Amino acid sequence: MTEKAAQLEQLLKDYGSIAIAFSGGVDSTYLAAVAQRVLPGKVLLLNARSPSFPAEEAEFVAEFAKTWDLPLRVVETQELAIKQYGENLPSRCFFCRTEMYSQLKPIAEETGMAVLADGANMDDRSDFRPGAKAAKKWGIRHPLQDVELTKDEIRALSRELNLPTWDKPAFACLASRIPYGEKITKSKLDRVERAEIALRARGFRVYRVRSHEDLARIELGQDELGRAFRMREELVTAMRDVGYAYVTLDLQGYRSGSMNEVLDLPKVEV
Repeated sequence: MTEKAAQLEQLLKDYGSIAIAFSGGVDSTYLAAVAQRVLPGKVLLLNARSPSFPAEEAEFVAEFAKTWDLPLRVVETQELAIKQYGENLPSRCFFCRTEMYSQLKPIAEETGMAVLADGANMDDRSDFRPGAKAAKKWGIRHPLQDVELTKDEIRALSRELNLPTWDKPAFACLASRIPYGEKITKSKLDRVERAEIALRARGFRVYRVRSHEDLARIELGQDELGRAFRMREELVTAMRDVGYAYVTLDLQGYRSGSMNEVLDLPKVEV
């Protein structure tokens, strides 16, 4: 792991400068911190904002950039205007990322950044990620993948750097809460965000509210399921308050990409 971290530092030095598609997640935050250490004054954070990006994450992005003295550009993306995205096809992420990179890439070039990179790690290679095709099309670099860093290694290295994200739960855009084939709208994204705020306010740490039309399917960390069942009446009330008619607790608990379980598709080549 230490050797990989050293390789990452050398790779970034070889770039000379870097713009980072920055979400504030575990991976992009670690990449930004390392880049700032080895390329001070030659790092630019680019944060794409849309209705699928929670307000809480936007606050973290701004705070991190300020704390680490990193320039930040916020770009409003318009993926909801893209038909294939709104229809929520399994290839949805390709269109979302295409919209994002089409706006971030020109900024990286205009500001003289040698590369535009993201926080994709080695574990991402084994998941269904249509967005990887968009990244390849736009020439996005993946330095964490290039040195073969895994999510667990990135968390451990983030802890060594005292980054607040070292134990941050995994994050995905709010659109990932809506089943493929069900139309994505701003009101649905807003409802999911309010529902997850309600869970966070009640002390849950690992959570997703999968939104199936009028039904909220709550996924929680395995160690939180028991408490959730004991407070089920309160959770039902909270979900109904944000607009759901029916509420269910998923007995399998949280798992990344659970909406992909219904798909029978080959893995995306990165």
